[in-house]
Amino acid sequence: MKYDGGEWQGLDDNIAHVPFSTQRYTEEDMVKRSKAFYELLNKRRSVRFISDEPVPREVIDNVIKTAGTSPSGAHTEPWTFVVVQDAEIKHKIREIIEDEEEINYKKRMGDKWVNDLKRLRTNWIKEYLDAAPYLILIFKQVYGRLPNGKKKTHYYNEISVSIACGILLAALQVCLQFGEKQEVDET
Repeated sequence: MKYDGGEWQGLDDNIAHVPFSTQRYTEEDMVKRSKAFYELLNKRRSVRFISDEPVPREVIDNVIKTAGTSPSGAHTEPWTFVVVQDAEIKHKIREIIEDEEEINYKKRMGDKWVNDLKRLRTNWIKEYLDAAPYLILIFKQVYGRLPNGKKKTHYYNEISVSIACGILLAALQVCLQFGEKQEVDET
């Protein structure tokens, strides 16, 4: 075992390796699946309105589990996902975000950035945060704690969390299609 400032634990021979297996698809299936996935994700848009339709909590839990499969530096998984459903807490979060966003628009972002956003008709008012059935808050962990209480560095924490957020967005797009109800083709 190598000692590196008290952070590196070394290899523990008692930890079982997680077996990996994968299904192999035919070229035809790969093309079909990749095209269907692209077409589904190509419908995703960044919008400033949110449906208030209820969503089963299990769906939210599953998309977060999916995001948690994201790669991370040294497999540190430097993220925390927090789901908020309570209307009062969602509103308090909205107020905090709007206060910070107002400062962003008026002081931090600069005229060019603010002008570039005008065509999107966006501002610091985030009414949709009250309407959404859930808010998923995502926090990066710069470091964790070892069993002995010492700090454990989370390598590439920002990019790891960004990748997890991308996977979360893809999973939400796959699972939450609002609008006209459609049958799911499982083929």
